[in-house]
Amino acid sequence: MRDKVRYTDEPMEVGRIVKDFLPPPDKLIFKEDAIKVTITLSARTVYFFKTEAEKRGLQYQRMIRRLLDAYVEAFESRDEGAARRGAKQVRAEQARAPYRKTSRRARAR
Repeated sequence: MRDKVRYTDEPMEVGRIVKDFLPPPDKLIFKEDAIKVTITLSARTVYFFKTEAEKRGLQYQRMIRRLLDAYVEAFESRDEGAARRGAKQVRAEQARAPYRKTSRRARAR
């Protein structure tokens, strides 16, 4: 049988007070500026992401977006290190001509 807890009038130990370390609610929203794009992916790729997302209870578009964000982050940090060492501009960063789809007739010329 359990003994009953007996309370006394002894002073209680008070722990130290911790400063408020939580960020305000507006800082908890990690939404970046986004641009909608249309992209054509292979059926195999979409199937892969859909099945993996379903296994994990995620949205497949979010998985693709995170993958692309991780890719950009990895290469940005690599390029920053190269820039510090005096490397040349990466080809992907060079100015490109705007994409313009040409007709078959124009290509034949």
